[in-house]
Amino acid sequence: MHEKEEFQKKMNPDSLTHPAEFMVKPKGQTVWEGKNVTLHCTVAGWPKPRVAWYKNNVPIDAKGHPDKYTVESNYNMHSLEIKRCAGCDFMDTAEYRASALNVKGESSSFASVVVKNGFCDEYGVTFIATIIDKFGVSFGHEGETMSLGCTVIIYPNVKRYQPDVLWYRDNVLLKPSKWVNMHWSGEKAMLTLVHLNKEDEGLYTLRVNTKSGFETHSAYVFVRDADVEEEGVPVAPLDVRCHDANKDYVVVTWKQPAVEGSSSILGYFIDRCEVGTKNWVQCNDTPVTFARFPVTGLVEGRSYYFRVRAINRAGESRPSRVSDPVAAVDPSDREVLKHQSKFLILLGVVPGQPSDLAVTEATKSYVVLSWKPPEQRGHEGIMYFVEKCIVGTDTWQRVNTGMPSKSPRFALFDLAEGNSYSFRVRCCNSAGVGEPSEPTRPTTVGDKLDLPSTPGPVVATRNTATSVVVSWGASKEVKRLVGYYIEVGVEGSNVWVPCNNKPVKCTRFVCHGLTTGEKCVFRVKAVNAAGYSDSSAASEALLCSAIPAPPTGVTLAERFQGYMVLSWQAPTKTGGADIRGYYLDYRTVKDGVADGWHELNTQAVTGTSYKENKFYQFQVRAANMAGLSVASPPSAPLECKEWTVAVPGPAHGLHVLEVRKHSLVLLWETPAFNGRSAVTGYYVDIKEASASDGCWKGVNERSTQKHYLKVAGLKEGVSYVLRVSAKNIAGVGIPCEPLGPIVAETRPGTNEIVVDVDDDGVISMIFECSEMREGSQFVWSRDYEALTDTSRLNIQTAGGRSRAIFTDLSAEDLGSYSCMVTNTDGFSSSYTLTEEDLKRLLDLSFEHKFPVIPFKSEMAIELQEKGRVRFWAQVAKFTSGCQVEYKYTMHFDKSTGIIEMFMDLLEVTDEGTFTFNLVDGKATGRTSLVLIGEEFAALQKKSEFERAEWVRRQGPHFVEYLGFEVTAECNVHLKCKIGNIKPETEITWFKDAIEIEEEDEAAKHITAVNGVLTFDIGKVKLKDERGKDKSLFDLTGKGDAVSANSATELSVQSTEHGIILHTSVVYYTEELPASPSCRDAKISHSDRVQCGVSGEQLWLKINEPTEKDKGKYGINIFDGKDGVKRVFDLTGQAWEEAYEEFKRLNPSEHFYSLPHTDRARVVGGLPDVVTIQEGKSLNLTGNVWGDPAPEVSWLKNDRELKSDEHYTLKFEHGKYASITIAAVTTVDSGKYALQVKNKYGTEAMPFTVSVYFPEDEEVKGDKKE
Repeated sequence: MHEKEEFQKKMNPDSLTHPAEFMVKPKGQTVWEGKNVTLHCTVAGWPKPRVAWYKNNVPIDAKGHPDKYTVESNYNMHSLEIKRCAGCDFMDTAEYRASALNVKGESSSFASVVVKNGFCDEYGVTFIATIIDKFGVSFGHEGETMSLGCTVIIYPNVKRYQPDVLWYRDNVLLKPSKWVNMHWSGEKAMLTLVHLNKEDEGLYTLRVNTKSGFETHSAYVFVRDADVEEEGVPVAPLDVRCHDANKDYVVVTWKQPAVEGSSSILGYFIDRCEVGTKNWVQCNDTPVTFARFPVTGLVEGRSYYFRVRAINRAGESRPSRVSDPVAAVDPSDREVLKHQSKFLILLGVVPGQPSDLAVTEATKSYVVLSWKPPEQRGHEGIMYFVEKCIVGTDTWQRVNTGMPSKSPRFALFDLAEGNSYSFRVRCCNSAGVGEPSEPTRPTTVGDKLDLPSTPGPVVATRNTATSVVVSWGASKEVKRLVGYYIEVGVEGSNVWVPCNNKPVKCTRFVCHGLTTGEKCVFRVKAVNAAGYSDSSAASEALLCSAIPAPPTGVTLAERFQGYMVLSWQAPTKTGGADIRGYYLDYRTVKDGVADGWHELNTQAVTGTSYKENKFYQFQVRAANMAGLSVASPPSAPLECKEWTVAVPGPAHGLHVLEVRKHSLVLLWETPAFNGRSAVTGYYVDIKEASASDGCWKGVNERSTQKHYLKVAGLKEGVSYVLRVSAKNIAGVGIPCEPLGPIVAETRPGTNEIVVDVDDDGVISMIFECSEMREGSQFVWSRDYEALTDTSRLNIQTAGGRSRAIFTDLSAEDLGSYSCMVTNTDGFSSSYTLTEEDLKRLLDLSFEHKFPVIPFKSEMAIELQEKGRVRFWAQVAKFTSGCQVEYKYTMHFDKSTGIIEMFMDLLEVTDEGTFTFNLVDGKATGRTSLVLIGEEFAALQKKSEFERAEWVRRQGPHFVEYLGFEVTAECNVHLKCKIGNIKPETEITWFKDAIEIEEEDEAAKHITAVNGVLTFDIGKVKLKDERGKDKSLFDLTGKGDAVSANSATELSVQSTEHGIILHTSVVYYTEELPASPSCRDAKISHSDRVQCGVSGEQLWLKINEPTEKDKGKYGINIFDGKDGVKRVFDLTGQAWEEAYEEFKRLNPSEHFYSLPHTDRARVVGGLPDVVTIQEGKSLNLTGNVWGDPAPEVSWLKNDRELKSDEHYTLKFEHGKYASITIAAVTTVDSGKYALQVKNKYGTEAMPFTVSVYFPEDEEVKGDKKE
C-alpha cells in the first residue's frame, strides 16, 4: 500500500509542479554612455517558466527592436543585452525587471541600470548643440491649442546626422498622443499641446542629445481654467487615473481643482464610458468627498474611460479630461494572455481559503477589502463571496449573494458610520463553496485619512518685474500629500486668484504673469485625497519689480593728476522702480595684469583719489528697491593722468527717447573736458548693430549746438548703435562710448502727445501712458531741457494721464515739448509748436470761447398770398435751450430749426435792417437782411401787387391771360382761362378796341369749354356785379414764337461724310437762335461736329461717326419766352441703321476714318457764361478725351495762358483739365477757351467770364442808421 501511494504521489501533477524561483538574480550596473549592458539571471520551476523583460514596468519588445535589444534563453539561463549602435545612451537609465511565470504563479526580480554621460565624438568631430529662439513662460486657457518651439543649431553640420530631440514635462518624458504632437524639421523643434487641460501645466524641457553632449531649455507653462458656464460653480477636477484594475473592479483617483467656486466643494461624481461607445454612466449616486473611489460592476474583458465632476451649492463643474482606457481583466490572466501560456484545466476541485485578507481603505462612504487567491483552487475560474459581521455579534451576513466578485478586491458601501465591522471571504467554483478566510480585525467606519495641516509661513521674494518667488513651510501633519496650490491677491482687495492650476509638491514656486507695479500678497493651501487644508496666513505685501539692468558704456569723461571723472549710460530697464544710485568698483592694471576688484561704496559720479600714471579699470552697478544689478562690463584700462589735448573729451549721458519704427531722439550731456576752447558743436554717428566699425555714418552734416538730435530714416525692426563727438575750434574730439543696440520699433501701447482745446477755449497738451508703475511720474520739458518758467505751463496729472495747460499761449511758447514717464521702458513723446499751429490753436480757442451758432440758411424773404411778407432763417445746430431775441413776434420750430416772422403789410417805416439774434448757452448767432432803397421799394411794390391780385381774384378774373398756341395745322388760336365766374357773368371779346357782337362773323370763332376761352385774335373782358377784369394780347412781333412752334420733329439722314440730324420751320429769321445738345450737354462747334441753317432747315452734322457718338441729341429753339426743343434718340436700332447706311455710302471713307475716332475732344464740364463777383476765386474743370492723351492749353482772348500765382492750370489723370483764377478782377473778364490737341485733330471749347462789382450793403446800412 505504501509503495502504491508513493507511486500515485509521483504521478499526481500537483505534487510535481512548483512555482518559478530565481536561483541567480540580475544585478544592477552603472556604465558610461556608448557601452553595452547585459543582464543575466537563472530561473528554476516546473513547468518550465517563461521569462519576460520589462523596462520601468513596460514590456520590452526585442523582436521589434533587434538593433536595441537581444534576449537569449538557454538551459534556464536568461540574458538581456542593451545596445544602440555603439552602445547604450542616457535614456536607457531605468529599472529593469525579469518576470518568470508558470501555472504555479509569477516571480519577479529587479535590477537598476544607470548610464552616465561619457560622451564621445561622432564621425571624428565634436558636435555642439545651441538652442536659440527659445520659448518663454507661456499662458493658455483650457480648450486652446498651444505650440512651444525652439531653433536648434548643430555645429558642424554633417549631412544626414540628426540629434535626439526629447520633450519632458516635470522631468517626465513625453510621447506622442492625441493630446501631444511633436515635430522636428532638422532646425526647428516644435511641441503642440492640442486642447489644453490643466494636466498640461508644468515645467517643459527641451533636451537635444548629440554624441558629444546635450543642451536643454526649460520654461513653465500655465493653463488657466476655461470660463464656467454658470457663475459660482467649481472648475473641473484634473489628473484622473485608474489603479488596481481587476475583472470587475477599478480604483479611480483624481486631484482637486484650485478653485472651488462660490462655496466649498461638496463632493464628486464619477462617470464611466465603455470604449467604442459615447454613453456615459454615473457610477455613484451620492457625491464622494475623497479624491479616490472604487468602481465596481464592470464587465470582464471590456475597456472603460472615466471622468470626474465636482459639485458645490452653485452647481456642477464641467467634466474633467477623460482617463486613459483601462481593461477589466484579472492581472494574472493579463500576464497569461501576454505570454500566451497554455494550462491544463482540472475540474472538480473545491477552492481553499483566501489568504492575507485586509482592509486597504476605510472611509465613511466605503470600505475596500483585498486578499490573495487560495493555493488550492483547481484550474478553473473562481469567484468570491464577501461576508460582514458587526463586532459583538456572531451573525455573518453575505454582502454579494446575487453577484459574486471575480476579483480579489471588493468595495462595500452603505455601512453605518461609527459602527465596527469584521469581514471574511469565501471562494466558490463549479465544485462548491470553500471555507471562509480568517476574519479581519474590527474596522470602524469613518475617514482614516485626515485633512492636511495648514502650510507654514509664506515668504515672497522678487524675481522679475512680472514674477515672484514664493516659498513656504511644508504641512507638518499630512498623509498622501497631493500638492500645494498658491494664490495671489492685490493688497487690500481680498480677491484671490490661483497661481497654479496643477498642484505642486515642492515648497518653492515661481508665480508668473503678475502686473508690474502692483503690491501683491500670497497664501498657500495643501491638498490630499481627503480635501483642502486651511489657507496659510498671507505673506507680506511685495511690490512687483525687478532689479535694474546693468549700466553700460563706462568711459573716462575727464582726468587730472589726482583724480578722474567717469561717465556711464543709465540702465535700459529700471526694473519698474526708481534708480536710487550707483555703486562703483575699481581695480588696478599693470602690464596687462588686473588686480582684484575693490568697492568705492559711493553713489557719486566722481571717484576718490588715484595715483598718477597708473591704469585703472571700473565697473558700475545700479540699485533700486529690488536690489543691485549685475556689474557693467569693465571699462578699458584708464590712465590717471592730466588731460592736455586741445580737442574736447567725449560726450556722456547718452540716452534715447521717443523710439519709433522709423525715428528716435538722441540726447547727451556736455563733455566734462572742453579742451583748449569751449565746445562749439556736436556730430552724431550711427550704424547698424551688426555692422563693422567701418560702417559708421554721420547723421548731421553740420554740427549742432543743441544737446539732442532727432534721427530719422530708420528701418523697422533693425538694431542700431549711436555715438556722439564734440568739437571746438581745435577740432573734433574722440567719440563717446556707443549707445545701443536700440531696436527701431513702436512698442504696443505707445501714445503720442495730443493737443486739445476744451469748450472754454483752454489750450493744453495731453499725454497718456497705460504702463504706469508705482513711483512713475510724468516729466515735461521744453526743447528737451527742464522747464524753468512754470508760469507759462500748468501741469495737471491724474492716474495715467498728464495735461500741460498753456496759461497764455503766444509766440513766446514756440518750440518742442516732450514728456517722458519714469520707471517705464522709455514711454515718451514730443510735440513741436510751430507758428502755423499757434495761429490755428488761437483761432480754435477763440471759437470755443465765443462760439457761434451756425445757420443752415441765412435770413431770407418770401412773398406770400395777400402780399404777406415772410422773413425766415434755418439754424443748423442748436440745443433745446436756444432762444431768439427780437422785438417782433415770431415762431421758432425747434424740430426743424426754422425761425419765421410775418408782416402783413410793408410800411415806409419798415425800411432798414432786419436781424435775428440767437442765444444758446454761451453761444450766440446772428443773421441779418438789409432792406433799403431800391430793394425795399421793389419788395413793397411786389407786396402791394400781390395784395391787389388777391383782391382781384375775389371777383371774376383771368387765371391765365390771353395767349396763343399754334396747332399742328399751323392755325393760331388765342386762348385764356377764367375763374370765379357765375352764370350771369358777362364775357366780352374786343378786336382793336371794338366789341365783337354775337351776330358778327368773328363770334363764330369763339368757344368756351370748362372756363377756357378760345379765339383767333382779339381782346376779352369780364364783368359782373362783383367787379371786372380784362386781358389784352398783341400779336405784334410774335413771329419768332410762331416759327419756333412750327418746328418739325428731328429726322436722321446718312451721307458719305457722316450722319445729319435736321428739323424744318415755317420760316427762319436770324433772331431765332438755336443750339444743339447731346446727352443734355451743349455741343461745341468743331471740325467733326457742325451745326447750321439751310433755308428753313436747322441741321446738326456728325462727320466720321463712331460708337462714342451714340446718345440723345436735341436742338433748342428759343422763341423769346419758353422756347421749343426737338429731341432724337440716336441709339439702338436708329443708330445701327444710320451707321450701316453711312458705311454703305462710303466704305473707304469709313475704313480710313477709324483712327480718327481717337481725336482730341472736350466732352463737357464747361459752361457758356460765368458771372462772378470781384474778389472771389474762380475754378472750372473740363472733361477731355483722346488717344493718345491730348495736349491741353487755355486761351484768353486768343492768347495762351501760362500757370503762375494768378492762374493755376492743371491736367490730371489724362482727362481732367482745370483752371483756377485767384481773386478775380474786372481785368479777368473776357473770352476764354479750353483747347485740346493730339495727332488726330484739335478742338476748342469757348466760354465767357464776366466780373461785376458787389453793391456796398454795409455803407447803405450805415447811412440808414
